Amino acid sequence: MKAFLLFLVVWSAVVLPGCDAAGDEFHAVVDEQGETVNGLPVFTSIEAALKAAPADRENPYRILIRAGEYREKLLIDKPNIHLVGEGIHKTRIHYDDYAGKPDGEGAELGTFRSFVVKVTSTDVHFYHLSIENRFDFPANDARSKEDPARVSGSQAVALHLDKGSDRVLARDVQLLGHQDTLYANGHRAWFDQSRIAGNVDFIFGAGNVVFTDTEIVTTARGKVHDTHGYVTAPSTNIDFEFGFTFINCDLTHEPSVPEDSVSLGRPWHPTTTFPDGRYANPDAIGKSVFIGCRMAAHIKESGWSKMGGTAPNGKRIYFYPEDSRFFEYGSEGPGAHRNESRRRLSGTEVKQYTLDRILGDWDPQKNGS
Repeated sequence: MKAFLLFLVVWSAVVLPGCDAAGDEFHAVVDEQGETVNGLPVFTSIEAALKAAPADRENPYRILIRAGEYREKLLIDKPNIHLVGEGIHKTRIHYDDYAGKPDGEGAELGTFRSFVVKVTSTDVHFYHLSIENRFDFPANDARSKEDPARVSGSQAVALHLDKGSDRVLARDVQLLGHQDTLYANGHRAWFDQSRIAGNVDFIFGAGNVVFTDTEIVTTARGKVHDTHGYVTAPSTNIDFEFGFTFINCDLTHEPSVPEDSVSLGRPWHPTTTFPDGRYANPDAIGKSVFIGCRMAAHIKESGWSKMGGTAPNGKRIYFYPEDSRFFEYGSEGPGAHRNESRRRLSGTEVKQYTLDRILGDWDPQKNGS
């Protein structure tokens, strides 16, 4: 096991060409003060820099985002955009939309429009920055159901990798939120040496995403719940071999999170429109796999949880972990229990989880893209 995992760590630790902010060739700079840098075009907002970027560039277009607080809601719909900050505690992109917020046209935003940053294009990279949804989930969670100030749609996405996105790389990046922090619903993405925080279904979607050497943090809630949270809610299509793969990651928690209270995941079957009606997609057989991960005591002894959905007849039904593709291998720490409900890959099966198989024909080390 250790030799196999070491191979993965060595690859993920390689510094990719053009990925170090100190040595990058930049094409534009975002600076709140508008200060010029080496004659490069300077913008006072990230949105302005994105609008000015080429629409069909075949090589990386690198935008340096200087230290600062950027309250912006961004859509990245151009290929080969690389956003490079000056550190996860220095360059922060944030917004505070949430699912239940009125959209001004008589409806609510919904989960899928609550994002801070949304990607619909290919070969987008993020380095050395934070993306944060600052909707105050804990305060809302603390309110009683009778409180008129309580909102029902508390989902608040930080990063949305939508359909059309592929080959998205995030290294030394921090995603902050609570419910639904990362919506990974595109094709392939890789998060390396990063930090992702949230509590309820905070990594969810149908995408093929690998997480290496990344801290997965469960955040506080406003009151005590029987189940404090769920790390993943995959909706992987049954035709796809890989869903969410965590390799050499640390599952940690904020101090107020109780022991034995957080599930590794639950199976999300999104309500989908079919010719005979709207109901839970039966082909969304979610996949989450944890390999060589360290788990603190907040992880439930049972490991996984069930999740509700809508049957074709309109009734409420439940989907269960044993009918999903949930597995572990080499888990360590006080949250790494061994029992029948926590299925494990065999030594032969785990050898299939190499980065070249998960990522396919995408080689992030080639030309820095």
